[in-house]
Amino acid sequence: MEGRYVTVNIPGDSKILTLCEVGVYVISGNLAIGRTATQSSTYGSWSAEQAIDFNPGFIQPSTLCSSTDTQTNPWWRLDLGSVYRVNRVVVTNRLDCCPERIKAEIHIGNSLENNGNNNPRCAVIPSIPAGASSTFTCNDMEGRYVNLFISVNSQYLTLCEVEVYGEDDTCEEGTEV
Repeated sequence: MEGRYVTVNIPGDSKILTLCEVGVYVISGNLAIGRTATQSSTYGSWSAEQAIDFNPGFIQPSTLCSSTDTQTNPWWRLDLGSVYRVNRVVVTNRLDCCPERIKAEIHIGNSLENNGNNNPRCAVIPSIPAGASSTFTCNDMEGRYVNLFISVNSQYLTLCEVEVYGEDDTCEEGTEV
């Protein structure tokens, strides 16, 4: 449902409504929808946006997955546009080859210092089998930016799909909803 106001009522005449507390929660689907992705470099036509196009690219990864060029400390970043409490991040690895290119860290926060890679770490991705998706729990970490990066020399960072799930953090306790 969408709306600006929440109304609680009891239908009919002469009713008494007693409320001790009312909570309104915004639970979002995939927060990557309609967002902006960037990466430290681009290998050929493997652009950052291809990791959030809702197509894992198993048939033709070169046009449906993202990949940096080989470089030191490659990174990929999703800008959520505002601060969210991130519950989990789902990452899908490529199917055709090179599944080892996904060994990365996931960071979430509000800073762009060091391209966002200095934000608090949610998880380390040790590996994901070729063509598989893995879910990483982030325990409601707050942040605008979701980064994946590899802190090694001469490496590619290839992502076929990244999904981010969480809750809008713009409503503070006591705020009129």
